[in-house]
Amino acid sequence: MKIIPFLLGAGVGYVLGARAGRERYEQIARAYRQVADHPSVQGAAGVARAKAGEAVQTGVAMAREKVASSGPSGGGQPSAPGRAAANGNGR
Repeated sequence: MKIIPFLLGAGVGYVLGARAGRERYEQIARAYRQVADHPSVQGAAGVARAKAGEAVQTGVAMAREKVASSGPSGGGQPSAPGRAAANGNGR
């Protein structure tokens, strides 16, 4: 039922946007481009991209370590929560 508020918001946005017209859209688009093209914003975006890249690399390294430590000598395949691991006695 979370789609109903989304559709309602999209409908309201469409109606308000249609009433504002093309001129208002162009005005908003120009303002956005001015902000996005500003050197300080470009610099901040570059720093954010670099930090995101570092975070991704750290996450990948942590995942690789976790997988490597739970390899074949790590106790076999995990069982589902609340269930005993299969022990091969036929039960």
